[in-house]
Amino acid sequence: MNTLMNKKFIFFIISFLIILPGTISLVKYGLNLGIDFSGGVLLEYKFEKTIEKDQLSTVITNSGLSVSSIAESGSNSYIIKAKHSEEGQIFEAQKKVEEKFGKVTVERVESVGPVIGSETTKNAVIAIILAAVMIVLYLAFSFRKVPRPTSPWRFGIVAVLALLHDVLVVVGVFSILGHYLGVEIDILFVSALLTIIGFSVHDTIVVFDRIRENLPKHLSKRFIEVANISIVQTLVRSLGTSLTVVFVLLALLLFGGESIKWFVVALLVGIISGTYSSIFNATALLVLWEEKLGH
Repeated sequence: MNTLMNKKFIFFIISFLIILPGTISLVKYGLNLGIDFSGGVLLEYKFEKTIEKDQLSTVITNSGLSVSSIAESGSNSYIIKAKHSEEGQIFEAQKKVEEKFGKVTVERVESVGPVIGSETTKNAVIAIILAAVMIVLYLAFSFRKVPRPTSPWRFGIVAVLALLHDVLVVVGVFSILGHYLGVEIDILFVSALLTIIGFSVHDTIVVFDRIRENLPKHLSKRFIEVANISIVQTLVRSLGTSLTVVFVLLALLLFGGESIKWFVVALLVGIISGTYSSIFNATALLVLWEEKLGH
């Protein structure tokens, strides 16, 4: 434990290897955007009897609608997301479904245009950038009294760099899932990313705050030694907090239903990645910066 930060380049290599497959997939295949971004139609059907989701998908696809996804929304209810379709195609799909499965109650029919999709994308990007800027400013202010020559700005900038790792991991994983399993990116995915950012920053601040407390106590020690001491002191707390959240998310994944499945998966991937990056990447980057430029 006393030499964790001496292995910082090993941690960087591990992070690089984790990010690489998703980054390649992102460049090669991009993201499978849902109707929240690309536009389309959302239908919610309620049936009087239990039906198979795969059969429903086949019937709707054969009717002419280009189905993006089908998810259970309740007892014998399904939400169907499809690409842009004419009104006649929607009625034709309903007709074919009723012929196959009997009476259908149409709970919702919503159209999402490309203008709304582009606005959603723009707002998502702005939200993430604004969150990153506020994190830097907040940490720089909170750590303004750290002993010199350590700069409070380094804490904020490094925290955001660690966040980029977590965002890249999650986005990369969903690029792979989108290409091979057809998983779509929707507004819930953006909510998951913002939640991950908040959790990861919280975890990073736990370690950074202990470094700030230990620096005046160990003025004779090198920064890397103080960082090692701080990680050891906070490791159990960080892992305990993260495992508590992971257990809750696993329960949601098993029993929460299809409609939030990929939202929960995104949170799981992000929180596990955030725990790793907060303990190892963020502190390791801070140590590297201090070693190269701090003294």
